[in-house]
Amino acid sequence: MQRASQLRSEIEVVTKLDRRVVDALELLAMADVGLQAELEIEIADVRELVTQLEFISFMSGNFDREGSILAIHAGTGGVDAMDWAAMLERMYLRWCEGRKFKSEVLDRSPGEENGLKSVAIAISGEWSYGYLRAERGVHRLVRLSPFDSAHRRHTSFALVEVWPDVHGDVEIEINPVDLTIETFRSSGAGGQNVQKNETAIRIIHNPSGIVVTCQNERSLTQNRESAMRVLRARLLEAQQARQEAERVKLKGDHMDANFGNQIRSYVLHPYQMVKDHRTEYESSNTNAVLDGQLDPFMEAFLRHA
Repeated sequence: MQRASQLRSEIEVVTKLDRRVVDALELLAMADVGLQAELEIEIADVRELVTQLEFISFMSGNFDREGSILAIHAGTGGVDAMDWAAMLERMYLRWCEGRKFKSEVLDRSPGEENGLKSVAIAISGEWSYGYLRAERGVHRLVRLSPFDSAHRRHTSFALVEVWPDVHGDVEIEINPVDLTIETFRSSGAGGQNVQKNETAIRIIHNPSGIVVTCQNERSLTQNRESAMRVLRARLLEAQQARQEAERVKLKGDHMDANFGNQIRSYVLHPYQMVKDHRTEYESSNTNAVLDGQLDPFMEAFLRHA
């Protein structure tokens, strides 16, 4: 029923577009100079809608229309890499805001000095996974380090992972016997913010070796629910890899977050440039990209794939 509703919605959009094209052609046939301004506006609107539909047509994967779970892990580069992970978190959260997608931080592990060791974010919105699968891989930052007393140029890396966040329409069986569940105190700032109780949770799925931790919520029950949500998404990925031989399509091969594996470079010094190494698409407006303007990179990837 859900799929049927989605298809009806898509057909309705195309039908309305077809009607607008016919109306525009009728206006054009009238050759009325007084209607020229109105016709130009209508043509611009139709062209924009066609572009949007064309972009969506590239997202034909089984789960492209679903929500997503995005994870960021600091890689090579020490405290600079952890700061870079925090910058990426902000970038994707701003992108979500721009698209009116709801974002929920499931787990956040802060760095000892600054930034993040890792973060997992659930993103709700139609086509969320279809868009964000373009972001999987290693992201490289080149800049003058604010953590270097000599203010030298540093290179940092972070790994971005994305999984589809599917719900009732896909069955993922998780046998409680296969789980090892550990609890511990959440890490965080000192003083009154230290968690006195063991509310953080680590779940190990023994057959697959997948390990998920969650400590962002204030109760053990909430953290368990978030951890199971992430585990379910990761098991779905593994299941698809086994059944359809599409692991590379869903997630891509595992990559270490260091030199030679980056999919995109963000250079802030000695010049300003963001370049995607898979598509060769680049932008010199680094501030806009880091502020969440990622659609051109995603579109270039989908057209290139």
